[in-house]
Amino acid sequence: MDKFESMRAFTQVVEEGGFAAAARKMQLSRSAVNKLVINLENQLGVQLLYRTTRQVTPTDTGRAFYERCLDILRSLEEAELAVSQQHSEPKGTLKINAPMSFGISFLGEKIAEFINRYTGIKIQLTLEDRFVDPISEGYDIVIRISSPLQSPSLIVHPITNIPRIICAAPSYLKKKGIPKDAHELKNHSCLHYGYLATGCQWQLINQGQEERISIDGVFYSNNGEVLRDAAVKGLGIVLLPTFIVERELERGELQIILSNYQSPELTLCIIYPVNRHLSTKVQLFTQFLQECFV
Repeated sequence: MDKFESMRAFTQVVEEGGFAAAARKMQLSRSAVNKLVINLENQLGVQLLYRTTRQVTPTDTGRAFYERCLDILRSLEEAELAVSQQHSEPKGTLKINAPMSFGISFLGEKIAEFINRYTGIKIQLTLEDRFVDPISEGYDIVIRISSPLQSPSLIVHPITNIPRIICAAPSYLKKKGIPKDAHELKNHSCLHYGYLATGCQWQLINQGQEERISIDGVFYSNNGEVLRDAAVKGLGIVLLPTFIVERELERGELQIILSNYQSPELTLCIIYPVNRHLSTKVQLFTQFLQECFV
């Protein structure tokens, strides 16, 4: 019996919650996966899994053994990877998910540079602004701009901080006036990144003190470019990352206001499952994106 293959089968059953799903993931028959796990239990002399008609869950011993198996399999993969990297160029497909605005503004050109550098790597890029779980949705890398993230099942690489600014079109400010204090925003039309159900507040910092400022939201969207374009048309005041509005600021289509207030910076992060941390493709793309912001 290949003990490593049995350990892989056992960890897949735990992670997938059943033999059928684990078998699909490993591209084996259900009976083959079941046999690998039973052989492992027999060799160890312990029960690793509770089995019912509806679900499969690890015993206490199985849970502890699962954690040890992960460490052993990662070490094995690292050793295999170290040997293979000495004799081969990186190849394969890298599945990436990224925010819509960041992808449109930045990633197209950079991914072209990356592929030209590593010609054996293909990239499948999906752009969307919802929360994405790289484990359940099968992505190698998820790029996100958000508050700092923490998860025991994910590795998070901070790349750079993303500042945000408050701005509006000169036509709007001429018509409605320029607010001198953030609390005046409740008397202005504001364009809010998010959803109506999440409320109408902006978190701002003034002289080191954080404040939650109530706003009058007239337009809500989960896409920054949509809000930016509405602001350019004079619809209201917007709070957005600088990379979304920098061109419009340079052209004079938008104007920074309330510059004595800051919004907590967001962080551009690369996120991937723990079991991807030894992947050559993931490491290379992470290093490449870090170089882009040095």
